[in-house]
Amino acid sequence: MFIQTESTPNPATLKFLPGQTVLEMGTADFPTSDAAAGSPLAQRLFSVSGVTGVFFGNDFVTVTKEDSVDWDHLKPAILGAIMEHFQSGQPVIADGSAADGGHAEHSGEDAEIVGQIKELLDSRVRPAVAQDGGDITFHGFDRGVVYLHMKGACAGCPSSTLTLKMGIENLLRHYIPEVTEVRPVAV
Repeated sequence: MFIQTESTPNPATLKFLPGQTVLEMGTADFPTSDAAAGSPLAQRLFSVSGVTGVFFGNDFVTVTKEDSVDWDHLKPAILGAIMEHFQSGQPVIADGSAADGGHAEHSGEDAEIVGQIKELLDSRVRPAVAQDGGDITFHGFDRGVVYLHMKGACAGCPSSTLTLKMGIENLLRHYIPEVTEVRPVAV
């Protein structure tokens, strides 16, 4: 098994590509070791000293590290943990635990606008941020303000504010006049 790595815009995260499917559908975000209870792979990665976050996409694993730890010391242990997991035959997500399908549900008078927001996120934004080892999902819409949840490499990334304001906000405002602002939400 050959696992490739890619840097991300967030210096605290690294994207690992195991050359096979990680999740069939959706994404899975484990911002803490406590959140990893439903995933044998996430648990294995959190057992590596210095790992502070794990995120799974369709064909990648993004790992976030402590600032005080150097990637040169951490990367071999993470590569070993990923390789051991896939060779063990264990599932990435245990039975009964589900990957996150994505966007929060929203109904009511703004349902049509929210549908347009989700469509633009799915077609234009999420594929781009997945390339950087993260995901951005719809969390809410209230009086012109779109609330988005940033996951994986996007969470805590120094360029995330610029991505939200200059990229996503401008895109949504261009196509959907009812959108006035985009804000991140911590979940």
